[in-house]
Amino acid sequence: MLFMLLSLRRSLEITNVISGHLQEYRVLSGVMMKIAVVGATGQTGEQLVNQALQQGHCVTALVRNPAKLTLTHENLKVVEADIFSEDSLKLHFKGQDAVLSCLGFPISFLHGVTGYSQSMKAALNAMREVKVNRIITMTSWYTDPNSGSNSSYFIRFMLLPMIRSVLNNMYEMENLLKQTEDINWTVVRPPGLKNTPTTANEFLTHEGYYVPDENGAPIGQSVSRGDVARFMLSLLNNNAWMKKAVAIATK
Repeated sequence: MLFMLLSLRRSLEITNVISGHLQEYRVLSGVMMKIAVVGATGQTGEQLVNQALQQGHCVTALVRNPAKLTLTHENLKVVEADIFSEDSLKLHFKGQDAVLSCLGFPISFLHGVTGYSQSMKAALNAMREVKVNRIITMTSWYTDPNSGSNSSYFIRFMLLPMIRSVLNNMYEMENLLKQTEDINWTVVRPPGLKNTPTTANEFLTHEGYYVPDENGAPIGQSVSRGDVARFMLSLLNNNAWMKKAVAIATK
C-alpha cells in the first residue's frame, strides 16, 4: 500500500511538472498571452474580448463602466479605468504582454475630436512606466485628408466631410505613433464597420489609407467588426506590420 501511495505521489509530481512546462510553452510560443483591451465595451471591443478568450488569452478589460460588460469568463478581469490618465492605465497595464485598443469617439462639429490622440499619449506613457512595448490600435480608411480622391461620390463628398473631425484626430494619433520609436505599434485601418458575423475570409492588406484594386480604386466599403478583431488578434504573433499602419479588407 505504501509503495502504491508513493508511486501515485510521484506520478502526480511528474504530471504537475509536465503541465507546468506545457503552460510555459503555450506562453512562450504565443498561444496564450496577457492582454489589456481598451474600449472593451464598444461593439468591436466586445468582439475582440470574446475572440481573445476563445483563443486562450488572459484578458484585462479596461472600461469606464464595468456594468456595461456583461461577459464573464475565468480568464477575464474587468476593471474601471480612466483612459486619459497615465496613472490609472499603468495600474492595469503592468504585467501585460500587449495592449489592444478599440476606442471610438463621436463626431464633433463644433469643438473637434481629441480623444484618440489624448488617450494614446496616456497609454504610451503608461506603457513606458511599466515596460509594456506592444500596442495594436484601430483607426479607419481615409484618415489622411487627401486619401479619398478615388472613393465613390457619396463617400468623398458626403460621408468623409461628415466624419472628418473623427478622421482628423485618428490621423493625429497615427502620426504620434509614427514618431514613437521605443514601443512596437501597429495601426489597423478598416473600412466601414458592420455588425455581421465573423467570417473566415482571407484578408486583403495594404500599407496605405485604403486597400486599392489594380486600378487604384478602393476594394469594398465595409468589413465585419468580428473580422477586424480577428485581424488585430492575429498581429499578436506576427511581426509583419510592426511599426506600420495597415489598411484591411476581406475577400
